[in-house]
Amino acid sequence: MRCSWQWCVGLMLLAGSAQAMPSAGLRAQLQLVPCGQHGALCGRLARPLDTTGAVPGSLAIAFEWYPARGPGPRRGTLVAAEGGPGYPTTGSRDDYLALYAPLLADHDLVLMDNRGTGGSGALDCPPLRPPAPLSIETIGACGDWLGLRAPLYGTAAATDDLEAILAALGSGQVDLYGDSYGTFFAQVFALRHPERLRSLVLDGAYPVDGPQIAWLPQYAAATRSKFDLACARSPHCAPLPGASMTRLGAVLEQLRGESDAAPAMLATMLFGNAPAFATLREADAAARAHLEGDPKPLARLMAEARVAVESRDPAGVASYSGALAAAVSCNDGQQVLDMTLPPSARRAEGAITMQAHERDAGPLYAPFTLAEFLGMPPDYVYLTQCGAWPSADPAHPPAWRLALERAFPAVPVLVLSGELDNITSPAEGAAAAAFYAHATHVVLANSGHVNALPRARSDCGARLVRAFVTTLAVTDTACASRVPTVRLSPAFARRVSAVAPAAAMPGNLADEAALRLAAAALYSAGDLLARLDADGVGLRGGRYTIEGAAAHRRVRLSALRWCEDLAVSGELQPGARGAGRARLHFVSADGTRGTLRASWPAGGADAVATLLGRVAGHTLRAQLPAP
Repeated sequence: MRCSWQWCVGLMLLAGSAQAMPSAGLRAQLQLVPCGQHGALCGRLARPLDTTGAVPGSLAIAFEWYPARGPGPRRGTLVAAEGGPGYPTTGSRDDYLALYAPLLADHDLVLMDNRGTGGSGALDCPPLRPPAPLSIETIGACGDWLGLRAPLYGTAAATDDLEAILAALGSGQVDLYGDSYGTFFAQVFALRHPERLRSLVLDGAYPVDGPQIAWLPQYAAATRSKFDLACARSPHCAPLPGASMTRLGAVLEQLRGESDAAPAMLATMLFGNAPAFATLREADAAARAHLEGDPKPLARLMAEARVAVESRDPAGVASYSGALAAAVSCNDGQQVLDMTLPPSARRAEGAITMQAHERDAGPLYAPFTLAEFLGMPPDYVYLTQCGAWPSADPAHPPAWRLALERAFPAVPVLVLSGELDNITSPAEGAAAAAFYAHATHVVLANSGHVNALPRARSDCGARLVRAFVTTLAVTDTACASRVPTVRLSPAFARRVSAVAPAAAMPGNLADEAALRLAAAALYSAGDLLARLDADGVGLRGGRYTIEGAAAHRRVRLSALRWCEDLAVSGELQPGARGAGRARLHFVSADGTRGTLRASWPAGGADAVATLLGRVAGHTLRAQLPAP
């Protein structure tokens, strides 16, 4: 039930909040409703669709306001901005509440769904509805369908919406956090409303402006670095001759002879970082298997990538709006294509421009050719996705131009980058930090994209953000170099005989064949650690089902086959930060049976699993690199 202003204020006072009250002139516009289980008040603020007034209409911008929970004085307001573009910020409320949990006793938190996402009139564009393909043509058709509204969902307008909400709430200066595209939003906010900022955190950042930025000059270099670094730090991969990308390049040469589409599928897997953990963990081992005549591991990864890069939800646009993503990308980002031209002329000129750039810049997307790179889904290529979008509207210039027109504010800024992030690379984080006079750039070792939220590989980023918001300084960054290394997959094996045996421990009575079976059984369970989103099938047969969620997740294995000649059943329990345990029973092709209990700690590639069990009636005690 919608509450009156007086009732909502009473609710906050009963909760002990010392929140500053919204201004009298604006509070009547707020529509506040108690919501959720965290003391939130959900609200809406009416905003003009077109701030220039040329296009009539308005939008109700949805937000969640979490007043400070403690009885003491309120110290400030925290604001978080989600990435994408296209994802609603409130869809990640649990992540932001976890990040800021220690500060919420004396800080308010505001989460706003950008216009065109979530509760703020999520854009639902018929040409982009699944199962229609996401293509240059359907993206352009969406822009045509939006018509005069196409440029009205840009980042600048969204930052003005946030400013209006903060003013209505009487928030004063805020500490603004953005992740991924949220860093672009946060920087545009900083340029348009610098007086509102106390501090800025950019997590997974890229610059608003910069030389050659439209060509994504760091994309391929960061992708190559990611796989080579991860391999060099893995006991399964480091001893091998040559670099990881050399092997992946050899696979690419094979795929070029198999089909025209296969190279682009491999590019989607490597550049798209999707599924992120599985791709990084298995790419090298899958490449080696493919080169040795076993195509199944790589084929599985590429098939998973094809699904994972599809952000659209067949159930609707509440969780993600592809139309909003297209509108922001085509209106706000720097473009290779000349967006002032009509689409037909733009694409013709763009083809010439790209050919010239490939000739002059060399293999910018190596080991892939430009044509193979352009074969990826358009929202991962970026270069051409706006080829059919309506021509730019001079009344709504792209947001990146603000960097040419206005000074970046001299507020404290913390920029976080993941060493293994190829989506927003450390080089791009450094370029973003360079725009600010008081910025500190921290690169977290062995880390990927976005590092202050619960899905990160360590809690280092979150601790740095909390300390920065509290003190406006970055003093102790030692944790950034201590993030555990990534555990890569062992070599894929069709048969148990090709698996390296586990190392016997004192008290072991099992022979080498049994130690191979135990290793293969644990690897069979470990293969699922990168596949915990949904039930599925094993690499070479069998099934697994997932029960529970988060810390209480359990995976049931039923005759799962990672090797062709070993069926593994039982239960896998993934733990926090890479820890886990398993209870397994297995049978080999020759009828040998065994039972196994395994456990392993959190940590990196040097973590060791302990195996206890019986194989063919003999006691087994052994160790193995943790899965």
